[in-house]
Amino acid sequence: MKIINAALKEMEIRTLIVGTGAAGYAAAVRLHQCGAGDIAILSENVKAGTSRNTGSDKQTYYKLSLAGSGGDSIRLMAEELFGGQCVDGDLALCEAALSARCFYYLTELGVPFPENEYGEYIGYQTDHDRRKRASSAGPYTSKLMTECLEREAGMRNIPVLDHMQMIRLLVKDEKVYGVLCLNRERKDCAEFVLIWCENVVLATGGPAGMYHDSVYPASQLGGSGIAFEAGIKGQNLTEWQFGMASLKPRWNVSGTYMQAMPRFVSTDRNGEDEREFLLEYFEDPARVQYLTFLKGYQWPFDSKKIFGGSSLIDLCVYQETILKGRRVFLDFLHNPGGRDVDFERLPGEAREYLRSAKACFGTPVERLLHMNEPAVSFYLEHGVDLRERMLEIAVCVQHNNGGLSVDSHWQTNIEGVFAVGEVCGSHGVTRPGGTALNAGQAGAVRAAEYIAFVRTRTPWEPSADARKYCMEMAGSRMRLLSLSDGESNLEEIWERATLRMSRAAGMIRNEAELEAALKETTRELRHFGTDVRIGECRQAGRLYHLLDMLIAQKVYLSAMLDYIRKGGASRGSAVYTCQDGEKPGEKMPELYRCKMDEGRLGGMVQEIWIAPKDNEDDFSREHRGKAPFLCRVSWRPVRPIPEPDYFFESQWKAFRERRQRS
Repeated sequence: MKIINAALKEMEIRTLIVGTGAAGYAAAVRLHQCGAGDIAILSENVKAGTSRNTGSDKQTYYKLSLAGSGGDSIRLMAEELFGGQCVDGDLALCEAALSARCFYYLTELGVPFPENEYGEYIGYQTDHDRRKRASSAGPYTSKLMTECLEREAGMRNIPVLDHMQMIRLLVKDEKVYGVLCLNRERKDCAEFVLIWCENVVLATGGPAGMYHDSVYPASQLGGSGIAFEAGIKGQNLTEWQFGMASLKPRWNVSGTYMQAMPRFVSTDRNGEDEREFLLEYFEDPARVQYLTFLKGYQWPFDSKKIFGGSSLIDLCVYQETILKGRRVFLDFLHNPGGRDVDFERLPGEAREYLRSAKACFGTPVERLLHMNEPAVSFYLEHGVDLRERMLEIAVCVQHNNGGLSVDSHWQTNIEGVFAVGEVCGSHGVTRPGGTALNAGQAGAVRAAEYIAFVRTRTPWEPSADARKYCMEMAGSRMRLLSLSDGESNLEEIWERATLRMSRAAGMIRNEAELEAALKETTRELRHFGTDVRIGECRQAGRLYHLLDMLIAQKVYLSAMLDYIRKGGASRGSAVYTCQDGEKPGEKMPELYRCKMDEGRLGGMVQEIWIAPKDNEDDFSREHRGKAPFLCRVSWRPVRPIPEPDYFFESQWKAFRERRQRS
């Protein structure tokens, strides 16, 4: 087979937003609000991505409290975000300060967050939350946000370049000059488009394609590898969230799915040999019921909650599926232990919640229908009737708390490149549920205002030298399609790589497996141009995604290994096992021996990057045994929460001066 490249097309757009999720559309709309012209949105597939295709029982949006008499303030919210460890204080303050503004804007656009009869936006308590700041528009909160922002972008006539896949950021001397794209609409040949731009807002989401066991929608792949290749720093890449999720469809089983207290059932691979395996670890059914209830708002796996806490359930599920090779199901037809729930025996927290919800009766599915009927309807819409059959689940990767490192304007270390949404690493070790949706909206405002009021003040034109250098970079990436003839092996390599990542870099980690995974990933990158084959042009996009994913895997694995060697231990959603550690319980296997980090590194941020001099950018040939690039790592103290001057006249004067300069 001979792959023929179409002529390279070129265009100029001053500010390009990459991604059509809630954060990407928000950045575009906010830029337009600020008066920035010459903007466009780039999307591989407008209907793809996490924002539009994921959710949970009642998908949470975390915001400042806007109802009732409970005390709250921007400072308190910032301090609680900052308290999640490894969080930069300026980002926490920005996310808290913009919380109400962004939330109210979404309501004005039509997102149906519930309010009481007096106009107060009521809230509830989510995981790692103490003040009932959470709100929800139902299972599809992020989808509704995306659709409302998309409609607003359309009304503002912001152009969307659909079916364009970003395959390289064109950077010279730590400054962005353009983006190389593959036109996915062309199936007969590989057509490339080079977009010259001064500003790039990355809203590509988390690198979801890296893991095999994932609750991310299959359409979410990310673009973090491309960012790392361009020299952008990552921070806190060790910090992911893992939690129990259904496999078909991919959906978080958090909130009322757990508060309804379903039964956990294990079977062999053929669906036989059914047993209620949690009773093998907890002899008292009431204990099982209570821990299951707690998983509702302690849903992400938390290493602090494995010693007698609700995260023991995640370990038991992991034990059944990964170590024993069995299948695990949630059974909403029968109560745990096969008997009626004695609600009076439940601890006060669970008893009072179920009493308030008037759900102290019946079977799990009856309680779920009573408390949250849309949660049942969701599965029914996807061909699963919880009133008739069990739901298969596993512990899956759900969200990356780390990501690209940014300043208080959400700009990365590469001039002109901004990161908003999950691709941005503004979260630390733990975070209240729903903060990701708020962070994406707040980051969009910060990036848009900085671009509009600071970066678009002067004429922009790439120099001849920059154009020449970037054209050479583009040519190198385009040549990658000149591969050996033969049967495609893309999916085989992809499957092997994602299984490796889930095994070594999931919620259970140890140094030996991480080292082995890094070695294998490096070998695949080293020989990428000779070992990877595609059989037809329509596979070109998948080829570039594979390269992006392998680069991201190498950087993330390197970060995890460095964390261990720095003396890091179990924290957040990851257990780092060690022989001299403590077991979470008597009936747990030796594999789970671990030590807790106890916050020793909580005041530090790990940053990792690929230095330009260490980056071999031509993946279209073998590298004569040399690794394609080397990762550099440094640690720095977290940036503290700022202490601004709150005297009104001083800030009013400073505000006017900032706007006048624009």
